[in-house]
Amino acid sequence: MARAHLEPDDAPRARLSDGTVARIVPSRFAGGFELEVDGTPQSHVDPGDPTHLHFEYVARMGAVIDGLRMPGQPLTAVHLGAGALTLPRYVEATRPGSRQQVIELEPALIELVREHLPLPRRAAIRTRIGDARERLARLPDALRGRVDLLVSDVYSGAQTPAHLTTIEFYTDAAALLAPDGVLLVNVADGGGLAYARRQIATVREVLAHVVVLAEVQVLKGRRFGNLVIAASAAPLPTALLPRLMAAGPHPAKVAHGAELDELVRGSRPATDADATPSPRPTASLFER
Repeated sequence: MARAHLEPDDAPRARLSDGTVARIVPSRFAGGFELEVDGTPQSHVDPGDPTHLHFEYVARMGAVIDGLRMPGQPLTAVHLGAGALTLPRYVEATRPGSRQQVIELEPALIELVREHLPLPRRAAIRTRIGDARERLARLPDALRGRVDLLVSDVYSGAQTPAHLTTIEFYTDAAALLAPDGVLLVNVADGGGLAYARRQIATVREVLAHVVVLAEVQVLKGRRFGNLVIAASAAPLPTALLPRLMAAGPHPAKVAHGAELDELVRGSRPATDADATPSPRPTASLFER
């Protein structure tokens, strides 16, 4: 377990391959601990309550996960990007017996998190080290067509790498999904939402049924923040939408159907030939 009252200067830390430093520090706002990379909060974990999802976009992802299958039913899940393993912990806590794979580029980050924020001993969470796209293509054949939940939340520094934003990438990801499996993508963008609109259009080229969850002002492109894309080859349950709105955090917005058509109008899907990384934030990627 991490120590109860760490000062930042004494915080456990690890140097990553790009030269940045990851640290685990006490959360000043929500209890528990935060993983910081290069001074930017990347994840929050409450060791005493893994269902406590502090960052807004993670809470929205949790609300979607709660709506999958029957409540408490174990899932087969793949997570691209480890952070502090917040969502794998959440899935294990709310759906015991789930089988989960986590792909992370930085072995030092995994070692830091496992040492100071250890996972429950019973958790069936396997970590694979490497580039998310390369490792995704090398996952066991037994997973193909059987993944209930695939989460893409990968950042290099404060940006999502371009090769994880394309039709080709999402096609590879969709091949893992069960017929009613759901892809969740964290997208960070600011004024005008040019990048986010393009990401939504790209995902819709691969998976027919898409909704987008965000704080109202973020979805209107009035400030930088996180949007969650939820997508599936099968219709997302209509009963899920009001639950997502009610789950918050507030003020929440769920865009789908004609509203989403209008949002992405004129946006060209990204391909391996022309993709760009996500924009650099003007403020923290995470809402407190």
